[in-house]
Amino acid sequence: MENSGGIQASLSGRYATALFEIARDANTLPQVEASLVTVRQALTASAELRLLVNSPVVTRTEAARAVAAAAGVLQLDGTTTNFLGVLAQNRRLKELPTMIRAFRQLAATHRGETTAEVVSAHPLDAGQVDALKQQLRTRLGRDVNVDLSVDPSLLGGLVVKIGSQMIDSSIKTRLNSLAHAMKG
Repeated sequence: MENSGGIQASLSGRYATALFEIARDANTLPQVEASLVTVRQALTASAELRLLVNSPVVTRTEAARAVAAAAGVLQLDGTTTNFLGVLAQNRRLKELPTMIRAFRQLAATHRGETTAEVVSAHPLDAGQVDALKQQLRTRLGRDVNVDLSVDPSLLGGLVVKIGSQMIDSSIKTRLNSLAHAMKG
């Protein structure tokens, strides 16, 4: 399978590619992708889950039991639940956020979409997201899937990253540029 951006070159990429191929072959891509979004949101919201994922002192067995319990609570599909169990047994849970990002990129490419990582100072509402997708679709000439995150330190504006391209319209960057220009 063709992987743009060298996804398979990294350990996380190889795990994400394996999960993608299993989900594709089983026709469960939408369910796995939805489960991974749920996991990503849970990692953002739960300090306990982040601690479990990042702790080197949790044994493989304890980690596997904990992720199985979390998968049940989060109502994840079977493929994703099994994947998390494999990660726990192989002590690779720390790489989960990178694996999720790589999986989403593979899934978007499979659908003929481009993924844009969008960081905003404040959460975007549905209308703003739709307008942003339309502008990116017009600029790129194809559908764009957006991966949203919030960074209040930007103060305002957006940072949009599409592959190796970055569009930074944040107030933070503008202020830094102004400060640099004033220094001479």
